[in-house]
Amino acid sequence: MTQNNQNNGILRKGYIDSIGKLVFYIALFIVISAFLQYLIFYLLPKYGITLGNYYVYINVTLTLLLGFLVVRAFSMVIYHFIRLKYSEDVARAFRNVFLIIGIGALITVIAGEVGGGIAGVSVGGFLGIVIGFSMQQTLGQAVAGLFLLIARPFKINQNVTLLGDTGIVNDVGILFTELIKDDGTKVLIPSNLIIGNKIYILPPKNQPQGNSTKS
Repeated sequence: MTQNNQNNGILRKGYIDSIGKLVFYIALFIVISAFLQYLIFYLLPKYGITLGNYYVYINVTLTLLLGFLVVRAFSMVIYHFIRLKYSEDVARAFRNVFLIIGIGALITVIAGEVGGGIAGVSVGGFLGIVIGFSMQQTLGQAVAGLFLLIARPFKINQNVTLLGDTGIVNDVGILFTELIKDDGTKVLIPSNLIIGNKIYILPPKNQPQGNSTKS
């Protein structure tokens, strides 16, 4: 009980720390961005220095650096929040999915800033659509993997039949579930194919077949 309390305390501390980092990075981004605007458009022109034409590139660099820190901090907030309720692999899967989505959004924002104005909105929107379509299958598979990790219809070392393949569950990941068949063959089954199909939980080999359960 004491060990569990210690672990929960560590997880809560990590959750609070990750929120603190997220707020700090967002505040830092706002402060630096405001300072750069003041410096480039108000202070430096008084001394005959004009850097307005380069502002977009400076801002893109700032967005790239601090934006990634914000995305990573947000994914860690998600990780620690999920870790308080679920296992390590589930929390890690959520973190990776949100990190991928955040990086995609960051790329879209940067493309919009480079284009500027309506052109930037068009470029950013187009790039967002391209990224969305290109990652649709991967993200769909990842989301299905999250459902499997949370619901856990089967566990590691269980004997199951998935989509016609029977074997021992060796690993349940965010993208694939790995089965080991009787002949030693490894079968990687995409998570999105498992969702919506029948899952047969078979008895251990030393138990009679009549005890099998279907779900």
